[in-house]
Amino acid sequence: MSAIIFFGAIAVLIFFIIGIYNSLVTARNGYKNAFSQIDVQLQRRHDLIPNLVETAKGYIQHERETLEAVIAARGGALGALKAAQANPGDPAAMKQLSSAEGALTGALGKLQVTMEAYPDLKANQNMMQLSEELSSTENRIGFARQAYNDGVMGYNNKREVFPNNFIAGMFSFTAAQSLELEDPAARKVVKVQF
Repeated sequence: MSAIIFFGAIAVLIFFIIGIYNSLVTARNGYKNAFSQIDVQLQRRHDLIPNLVETAKGYIQHERETLEAVIAARGGALGALKAAQANPGDPAAMKQLSSAEGALTGALGKLQVTMEAYPDLKANQNMMQLSEELSSTENRIGFARQAYNDGVMGYNNKREVFPNNFIAGMFSFTAAQSLELEDPAARKVVKVQF
């Protein structure tokens, strides 16, 4: 009788450990899936930029360094995205991606300011369409980043609570890193004056 109770208790413990392990795997796969949505939107953003630069070239030829800065920032962002694709949630990869995307956003902001000085460029149908697509993509990136960060938070909470933290440690479930805004200017509240 005591052997049945002993083996029953062992079986319950094994199923309990399997349940925790499976829930950790599910949470990890959830934030990786959410990152793939960021990946899609960032790729879309990166694909729009050459068209934007090409359209602007004809109008702002003497603003060459602004265009080159955008192209260089895009290259850095593509490299950082490849590193993050290899291991979503890795703290170093997420920090590099955040920094590179912040630099790209800054370069695009400078291009936008430069474009304001060229009314013909602002009125160009291609430029208006590209700007609208880029703006829409930026919104999608924001929503995808929010979903990813929520997934990371859920996964990290799940791996840190008792008794999951023991199982997470035994099976090397490491903490995931959220994707934060690197640019402090992006965090500032916009002042509206009348």
